[in-house]
Amino acid sequence: MTQCNAHPPASPEEDQQKINTRMAQIKHKICVLSGKGGVGKSTVAVNLATALADAGKKVGLLDVDIHGPSIPTMLGLGTTPLVSNAGSVDPIYAGNLKVMSVGFLTENEDDAFIWRGPMKMGVIKQFLGDVEWGELDYLIVDCPPGTGDEPLSISQLIEDPAGAVIVTTPQQVAAVDVRKSLTFCKKLSMPVLGIVENMSGFTCPNCGEVVDIFHSGGGEKMAADFGVPFLGKLPIDPSIVKACDAGIPFIQSHAASETAQILREIIKPFLTLENNASSAAQPRPEKKGSMKIAVPTADGKLSMHFGHCEKFALVEVDPETKTITGSTELDPPPHEPGVLPRWLAEQGANIIIAGGMGQSAQSLFDEQNIGVVIGAPSEEPEILVKAYLAGALETGTNACDH
Repeated sequence: MTQCNAHPPASPEEDQQKINTRMAQIKHKICVLSGKGGVGKSTVAVNLATALADAGKKVGLLDVDIHGPSIPTMLGLGTTPLVSNAGSVDPIYAGNLKVMSVGFLTENEDDAFIWRGPMKMGVIKQFLGDVEWGELDYLIVDCPPGTGDEPLSISQLIEDPAGAVIVTTPQQVAAVDVRKSLTFCKKLSMPVLGIVENMSGFTCPNCGEVVDIFHSGGGEKMAADFGVPFLGKLPIDPSIVKACDAGIPFIQSHAASETAQILREIIKPFLTLENNASSAAQPRPEKKGSMKIAVPTADGKLSMHFGHCEKFALVEVDPETKTITGSTELDPPPHEPGVLPRWLAEQGANIIIAGGMGQSAQSLFDEQNIGVVIGAPSEEPEILVKAYLAGALETGTNACDH
């Protein structure tokens, strides 16, 4: 496996400073997210990046889908080896796109990355801080499905993202999961630039008739429910599949098609960002007040299961400066199903850092709009919170998943 070590190990603060310096050269950082796999998120990311580049913009495409990096295949780049210089790594070029992916770190496309949180965070830091992106108008970040390590790392490390594009398919089973991405953005104060409904009807290659295989309108309804822009519907088009397999962006190989025109319409709100003009995008939320991070404790350190704790430390944080502004120790109510999530929501908690937690409990916290970080080590609450704020919290396996 190829390594991507352009500099010796540094402190979290030094890493963040390097990332800030690199990212300051990029005008707009846009994350492509989805709470559901298989919705065509990477296909949308590739074609949006290509459409922006074709519009004359300087564009980078960063693939942080650690376990399923498909961007190299979609752009016909395979396992192109990386070139390291003093203190930096050169991106790979696909036409006029600058591209970086974990797929370039392997010598064989069949190699698997069996990594836990800290290793994922490490390579994402390198992609942001060590890659020679140069001056860009846009950096499109293709995140893996869900709301786990990779999108959380990106949201912590990039201080001023332009926002997120959420990709869904029309059917209810996908929309239920994708809605979690919208909640994720809300919790992390990341603007939602809009929702794309992919696979919205099947375009017959013979007659051009569109048939709603998965029904239609799920993405549009979701946008209305959350009060965010709806960017457009992309049909299932066999030509898109062929283009991806051939390593040629669909919007270039089928530039005259109706679907390519829809893609060009989808990027129009992003082009207005260039002039700082008003657009269909949701305005960036102001970070007012403080956020509260809950840590279950026993003997002054994190309890490995939140339900067995003696006390809860409620640590107040300034989200703008990423500093701790206060801390309170509270006695929890008796542990009964559903009690602690409701109680912590009443205390104003936004996030809970835990050693272990069952899936049902995670769902209850999600219902209360409280983010969950699991697999944290047994340390003092302020140490854990400082590491979390610096993007350096090392998480392992779920200590108690029942």
